[in-house]
Amino acid sequence: MQSLITQPAMYAAIRTGLVGVHTFPLSTMLRLARGVGHTYGGLRINRKRIERAIDRLEVAMPEFNRAQSEELVMRSYEHIAMLAVELAVLPRYLTEDAWSDYIELGKLEQTIRPLLDDRPALLLTAHCGNWEVLGYTMALLGFRMHAIYRPLDLRPADRWLRQTRSRRGLELVDKFGAMHRLPGLLASGESVAFVADQNAGQRGLHVPFFGRLASSYKSIGLMAIQHRARIIVACAQRLCSEPGKPASMKYGIEIEDRIDPEDWEGQPDPLFYITARYRRAIEKSVRRAPEQYLWMHRIWKSRPRHERLDKPFPAMLQGKLEALPWMTQNELDAIMHRSDLDRTMLREQGITELR
Repeated sequence: MQSLITQPAMYAAIRTGLVGVHTFPLSTMLRLARGVGHTYGGLRINRKRIERAIDRLEVAMPEFNRAQSEELVMRSYEHIAMLAVELAVLPRYLTEDAWSDYIELGKLEQTIRPLLDDRPALLLTAHCGNWEVLGYTMALLGFRMHAIYRPLDLRPADRWLRQTRSRRGLELVDKFGAMHRLPGLLASGESVAFVADQNAGQRGLHVPFFGRLASSYKSIGLMAIQHRARIIVACAQRLCSEPGKPASMKYGIEIEDRIDPEDWEGQPDPLFYITARYRRAIEKSVRRAPEQYLWMHRIWKSRPRHERLDKPFPAMLQGKLEALPWMTQNELDAIMHRSDLDRTMLREQGITELR
């Protein structure tokens, strides 16, 4: 009963706040949001999250010193705050007539063609840049998309989100019931979009991500294999995010990789190959704009079984990594060494998951 009263009131408050967002110039609101993000990131109560994000960045990009890593994490907080503003204004600014003022399309020829035929496609992206802009723009270009998302706790706001996206042909699919709907969608030749860089838990498939084994969604590969669906890894990244320069909702959409059934059908372990390859493409996206990635996510939280049980690196896993066409001996040695370090850390701390 309480939620029936408080949720509409909260939604009304949010809508009132949005009046201000739409009243002032977008550049002004983005500048204010950037300041809010920087302030929040610097709060003492947030220091633990900052430290953990810095730790992850130092593992992923050891070429940065600590000061550079901390600056990137703070810029990530600024980026997140600007995303909140952009989420609210997308329907107003990204329209059929005006979207090209805010979006630059990269070389999309390799993407457009597969989305035009009857074969299903899986569009993957990461929590890097603006994943909302990516799906929204593809829908504006005329490609009907189904995007997996987590429903907002505030139900009126969730209804607003669904309605505004569906008007452009972007249908949001509740992640908690997605596995029941997706087979039918793919079987009918529909395209489905995922944000695919999150930790997939103990049941995930562990493949390299920045030289460290990361639990990844194997459901993506399983669906691609079952329905012979193409996989397209793309990212919409903010084009002007340097400190001191005006904040702007200007994004460039780039394709990192396209994985066809013919690519995995000759591999010794197609599922491992697909999962490792899409993770590799996501890593490339993040490397191009590390300040736009959510380093706060616990991307290496769930550890592979051999690390949790304090066992040596499995020969079978080593063989799967060696079979990846792009894997070099130096990269393999680094992955195995990192795994040994993580195994030692778990044993010494008496835990089964990382921070």
